[in-house]
Amino acid sequence: MESVRFQYLSHPHLNAKPCSEDGTFLKEPSVIPPMPSALSEPMSTNFDCDNPWAPFPNRLAFDWAYYHYVQLQSSQNSILTGLDLWRAAVIESGSKSGSDNGGIPWKHVQDIYKTIDSIQAGGAPWKAYTFQYSGPKPHNPPQWMEKEYELNTRDVLQVLEQQLETAEFDGHTNYTPYQEFDGKGDQVYSNLMSGKWAWEEADKIALAANRRATRSTMLVPVIVGSDKTTVSVATGHQEYHPVYISPGVISNTARRGHGNGVMPVAFLPIPKTSKCQRKQPEFVAFCRQLYHKCLEIVFSPLKPYMEKPKVIKCPDGHFRRAIFSLGPYIADYPEQVWLTGVVSNWCPKYVFHCRSHEKTDFIVKNFNPRALWDEFGIRHDIVPFTHSFPRADIHKLLSPDLLHQLIKGTFKDHLVEWVGEYLHKSHCEKVALEIIEDIDHRISAVPPYPGLRRFPDGRDYNQWTGDDSKALMKVFLAAIAGYLPSSMVQCIAAFMNACYIARRDAISGPALEQFQRCVNEFHWLRNIFIQVGIRVSISLPRQHALSHYYHAIQLFGSPNGLCSSITKSKHIKAVKEPWRRSSRFHALAQMLQTLVRLDKMNALRFRFHRKGMLAGSTSSYAMIDGIKVDSESDLENNDPRHTLDVEDSGLGRDTCGMDDDNENDIGNGSDSDRDCGPADGNPLGAMSEVKLARKHQNGYPRKLCELSEFICQPGFPHALHQFLFMLDHPDQQAPCSPEELPSFEGNIKVYHSASAVFYAPSDLCGPGGMHREHIRSTPSFYGHERRDTVFVVLDDSKKGMEGMEIGHVLLFFSFQYRRKEFSCALINWFVHDEVPDPDTGMWTVQLERDRQGQPTVDVIDLNTIARGFQVSGFPGFRKPENH
Repeated sequence: MESVRFQYLSHPHLNAKPCSEDGTFLKEPSVIPPMPSALSEPMSTNFDCDNPWAPFPNRLAFDWAYYHYVQLQSSQNSILTGLDLWRAAVIESGSKSGSDNGGIPWKHVQDIYKTIDSIQAGGAPWKAYTFQYSGPKPHNPPQWMEKEYELNTRDVLQVLEQQLETAEFDGHTNYTPYQEFDGKGDQVYSNLMSGKWAWEEADKIALAANRRATRSTMLVPVIVGSDKTTVSVATGHQEYHPVYISPGVISNTARRGHGNGVMPVAFLPIPKTSKCQRKQPEFVAFCRQLYHKCLEIVFSPLKPYMEKPKVIKCPDGHFRRAIFSLGPYIADYPEQVWLTGVVSNWCPKYVFHCRSHEKTDFIVKNFNPRALWDEFGIRHDIVPFTHSFPRADIHKLLSPDLLHQLIKGTFKDHLVEWVGEYLHKSHCEKVALEIIEDIDHRISAVPPYPGLRRFPDGRDYNQWTGDDSKALMKVFLAAIAGYLPSSMVQCIAAFMNACYIARRDAISGPALEQFQRCVNEFHWLRNIFIQVGIRVSISLPRQHALSHYYHAIQLFGSPNGLCSSITKSKHIKAVKEPWRRSSRFHALAQMLQTLVRLDKMNALRFRFHRKGMLAGSTSSYAMIDGIKVDSESDLENNDPRHTLDVEDSGLGRDTCGMDDDNENDIGNGSDSDRDCGPADGNPLGAMSEVKLARKHQNGYPRKLCELSEFICQPGFPHALHQFLFMLDHPDQQAPCSPEELPSFEGNIKVYHSASAVFYAPSDLCGPGGMHREHIRSTPSFYGHERRDTVFVVLDDSKKGMEGMEIGHVLLFFSFQYRRKEFSCALINWFVHDEVPDPDTGMWTVQLERDRQGQPTVDVIDLNTIARGFQVSGFPGFRKPENH
C-alpha cells in the first residue's frame, strides 16, 4: 500500500533555535548536536575512571540489584535470602577474594539501598508541605478542622528537564508549533503541537512585551493529569491522588508508550471526615480550596519561566531556550468539576457562553451566591489554581477524555445499559433474559482475534470495563442486530463511527467534518430512547462533552494522546506497586522513596545501555572481563545473541496469546510473544507488511499432492498451478484445464502464522503509529482450530472495501519456483454486498462457492494481504418469539 506524504509549516517566531549551555544561539548553519546525555557524563554523576559501574562495584552487582529491586520487586527478606545464596555459591566455589564478605558487595539490605541512594542520575527528590484549616471554628470543632494535611511534591522543573533530556525521545519530539497538511492540502491534527492551541500560545508569547527575549525560543506545554486511585478496598479504601506531568512537545505515541514520558510530580492530600460532616459547607469548601492551593504550589516553579526563557537540554542533545506554558489538563468529569469550580452536572467549559476566568470573575462580582449556583453553575468560594498563572485558563485547557466520556461513559454506562433496559421493557422477563443470553452467546461465539477479549463460556456483557469495552464495541453491533429497532441500531452505529474517528492518532479536516456529522446524527437518533420510555431526557455531562470534541481536536490535536487511560496506566507503577512494597504503615513516605530509587536505577541503567555496557548476559560479560565461569555450557545457555538486554529479552512479559506451537518468532524480527502490540516503523514507508514466521512447521508432507491430501484440500494443487501461471502471464486469465497450467515438483514449507505490521494509530502502536498483529492458521490454538480471515488488496487505487476482498486463510506456506522464494496463503474467498448494512453500517460477507456448492479455493501472494479481518458471524441463532 502506498505511503502518505505530509507538509509542515512551523511557527515563524518560536522556532526552537539551538543554543549553547549559557543560552547563546548557535551560528547558522547549525552544528552537529553534542553527544546524547547518556554518553556524556555530567559532573553531578558518580563517574569513576577506574570503575565505570560506580556506585556499583561491577556489572554483576548492578544486574543483581536491578533484577531484585526493579524487576522482581523483592521484599527485604527475599533480598536477604538472595544475598545468602550468593554468598553460599561464592564459598562453595572456593573464592579467594580478599573481601571480608567473601566477594559479596553487601552484607545487609540497607547496604543495597544506600548504594541505590548514592546514584546521582535521575530521581528528583520529594518535599512535603503541611496545611491546616484556618477558618472560624466552633467551640467543639470536628476532627478534620484540627488535622494536618500533607502535600508531597517534587520540583516540576527538575522532572520536566529529566524528561526532556531523555535521548529515547529523539525523533519523536516536535520542537515548534506546526501546521500539518496531507497530500490533498487538508490540515491534519495529530500531536499537541499540531493544534491551534500551541500555535496561538506561541503567538501570545511572540506578542508579549519581552518579544525580543522570546525570539527563537521553544514552547514547552506542560500536560497535566490527576486522578484518584484506590490501592486496597479490603483495608478501608486506601486512596491516593497522584498528579502526573508530560512535556507536550513529545508525540502522542511516545507519551502513550512506556518510559518517563509521563511521570508523577505530586500526591495531593485527601481530607476525610465522618459521614455527617462530609456535606457540611465548611468541609466541602475547605477540600476544594486545599485542592487548588496544592496545585498552585506544585506548578509555582514554572511561573518565572512562563514569561522568560530557561535553557534546557533536549532529546537531540542540543540546548534550547524554553518558555513553559500550562497545557491541556487530563481529568475525568468529577475531577473537572473540582478543577473549574462548577456545580456538579454542569458543563465545565460552556454555559450560555464559553467559560473563562474573566467572565467568571464578572459574574461572581455581579450576582449573589444563590444565583451563581442556580443560574450559572458556579461555586462562589472557589478560585481555580490557573487564575494566577500567565496565559492559563482551566476552562479552556480541559482536554477530551476518550475513556470516561466515550468508551466507558457514553458506550458502556449509557448505551449498553439502555439496550438492556429496552429489552426488559419491551419483552416479558423470560423473553428478555433469553434475548440477553442470546446476545451474550453471540459475543462469546466471535472467532479469536488479536487484541479481542473473548468469553468462551459466555459472560454478561455489562462486566466488560476499560479495554474490554473497546473490544465489546467491535462486536456489539452485530450481536444486537435483529433485536432492536432500526433507529436504535443506527444511533449506536453513528456513535461508534464518531468514536473510531476520535480515536485516530491523526485526524484530517474531512475526517473531522465526518466526525461532527456522526455526532449530529447520534444526537438526533438518541431520542429513540426517550420515545420508547427508557429516558425522560438526555442531559448527561459525559454525552454532552461530545459537542466540544470538534473544537477540542482543532485545539489540542488527536484525543488519543490526551486520554485519562494514559494516567490510569501509570497508577500501576507509580502507586499500586510501590504501595504493595510498603509496610502499609505510613505507606506514602515509603512509596515516594521507592519511586526515587526506581528512577535512579532506571536512569543509571539507561546510561549503561547507551554506552553499550549491557551487551550480552551477565555471565558472558564476566568471562570476557576475566572472571571464571563454572563450565562452557553456562556460557552457551546465556549466549549474548539471545540475551542482549533484560528489557529486550521479554523477561517478565505476559505469555498469554501464544498458540500451542509456541510460534513467537515472527518474520518482522519482533520477539514479542503477544498476538498484537506496537511495532517499529514509520508511515512514510510501507503502510503494511506481512511476513511469515521465521520457523516452518515440521510434520507436514513436503510435496504438493501429499500436502493437499493431508490438509483435506483437493483444490490446492489446481489453485497453486493457476497462481504459477499468473506469475508468468499477469495480464491473462488462468485457464481451467490442468494441461495448460505449469507443473510444480518442488518442496513446500508450512507455517502456522504470519505477522502483519500496518499503520493503525487508533490501536496500541509504536512511535511511528505502526501496529503489529499475528495472523494465524493453525490446527491447534489453545486446544482449538484457528483460521483467521484477512483483507486482500486487489486494487490499491481504490479506497476501503472497493479495492479489497476478504480471504479465509487455510494455510500459510512458502516454496521456491525458478530460483525465487515465494510466500503465499491458501484461502477461501468471502464475497460481500455492494453496500454495507443500512442499520449497522457493517459489511455482510459470506463464503464464495462454486457451481457444486463447494467453497472456492485460491492461492494468493502474501504481499497482497493488508492485515487481519474480524468476522462476527452468528449462524444458527434464532430470535425468540415474544410471549
